[in-house]
Amino acid sequence: MLEQQMKTQLEAYLQNLKSDVNLVLSLDDSETGSKLRDLASDIASLNNKVKVIDDPSASARKPIMRVVNPTKQTSLGFAGLPMGHEFTSLVLALLHSGGHPMKLEPEVIEQIANLEGEMNFEVFISLSCQNCPDVVQALNMMAAINPNITMTMIDGAAFQDEVAERNIMAVPSVYLNGEIFTQGRISLNEILQKVDTGASKKQAEALSKKEPYEVLVVGGGPAGASAAIYAARKGIRTGVVAERFGGQVMDTMAIENFISVKETQGPKLAAALEEHVKEYDVDIMSEQKADSVVRAEKTDDGYIHVELESGATLKSRSVILSTGARWREMNVPGEQEYRNKGVAYCPHCDGPLFKGKKVAVIGGGNSGIEAAIDLAGLVKHVTVLEFADTLRADQVLIDKANSMGNIDIIKQAQTTEVIGDGTRVTALNYTDRASGAAKQIELAGIFVQIGLVPNSEFLKDSGIVLSDRGEIEVNAKGETSVAGIFAAGDVTTVPYKQIIIAMGEGSKASLSAFEHLIRTPVPSTQSRKKTN
Repeated sequence: MLEQQMKTQLEAYLQNLKSDVNLVLSLDDSETGSKLRDLASDIASLNNKVKVIDDPSASARKPIMRVVNPTKQTSLGFAGLPMGHEFTSLVLALLHSGGHPMKLEPEVIEQIANLEGEMNFEVFISLSCQNCPDVVQALNMMAAINPNITMTMIDGAAFQDEVAERNIMAVPSVYLNGEIFTQGRISLNEILQKVDTGASKKQAEALSKKEPYEVLVVGGGPAGASAAIYAARKGIRTGVVAERFGGQVMDTMAIENFISVKETQGPKLAAALEEHVKEYDVDIMSEQKADSVVRAEKTDDGYIHVELESGATLKSRSVILSTGARWREMNVPGEQEYRNKGVAYCPHCDGPLFKGKKVAVIGGGNSGIEAAIDLAGLVKHVTVLEFADTLRADQVLIDKANSMGNIDIIKQAQTTEVIGDGTRVTALNYTDRASGAAKQIELAGIFVQIGLVPNSEFLKDSGIVLSDRGEIEVNAKGETSVAGIFAAGDVTTVPYKQIIIAMGEGSKASLSAFEHLIRTPVPSTQSRKKTN
């Protein structure tokens, strides 16, 4: 099942096992079941601490392999073949079940161990989903720590009847004790906040007690990572507060225009960014979203305040805003009703769920045409709808799309409504802008790829000037209209939303912030009167 090179690497990893691990198989006669047996046998052959056990009665869902610690009685399941993006999840499940230390803070491990009540998590994934492994691995760690928690990864392609029965049209889809828990990317910290209701309040109190920073970066994408590194290299107290490290890069698969790197993937680049930042003395606060920014002259201590949705308040002498952007929505009737029920924004994640079906891609830019090309290898037919009379994608992508037999491109098409049967998408209405005729396409999925919206809503009362598109207006030095507050990346008015440009803008904003600091006195310890 495994190639020799992969066996050699896995054998080295398994040397870290400190206790026995059982691979409990409950299989059927399917090809997936046969491959799962071969995979288990390959793994067991690499280390004598790993044992294969056949137990057909262990699970009604077949085929499945459970990774069990026989002493602690912890159980982590893989229903389907955990290859592709999920092979790393399997390797980590083996190591963590076998006693290898987790890269978690001691207080987080203690929090998970103290969770009470039985929790049975199920995560429906696709093997091409780059967001799914993070969710699987987070829940697997919980299950490896606390025997009251069980976890099963379910490959939707291998269990299509179950996917249809539960009407799952987006991954990852997480169920807890048979009920929907969440859809989409979710971090371990966010999971704990949902299952341990007191955790969020405690964390907010701890954040509010932190000493003021000299540079506080809001956002953890390429611009934020670059800004943090440049600030930390100056030897000043630096913090990063971000909803997720990597930002929108985490949702990008192929990256082929990052200078000096011929080809990489978004999650891989995001991991490298975080690893680089951690090489410096930077206080990283993940899974935290900014709610507002209060400029220094309106606070009673002379520091800029960044208020978080969790209720915490962070203080800093300077702030660099790098909150990036998110996918733009169509804003038509039916879009929100059928979101994750046929309306999707990540073709790499959700594309496999529409295998053999008809879908549409909204948008004729690079993202839209790339999505159509990727989907064409999975689905029955792709229709691309572009509002303008010309496509904005690179010609090489247009030529590729035109060469494929199951892609149609319709220009001057204005999407007007998403149609469904109450549970899932069934059609899409659009207007032919050339003739004015109303038309309908029967389909099962709609992938929206029509550009970006800046994540700047939290700044509406900050006094920071925004453009009519909601972007933060900055000058050549990355300065905003408010002294001490800088901005960089896709959230700003700087043109061309590219990773490499965001990194340059982040470093520039950081250098400007340092220049501001050396020319600005440290706020007095005495309380200052607020100004209106």
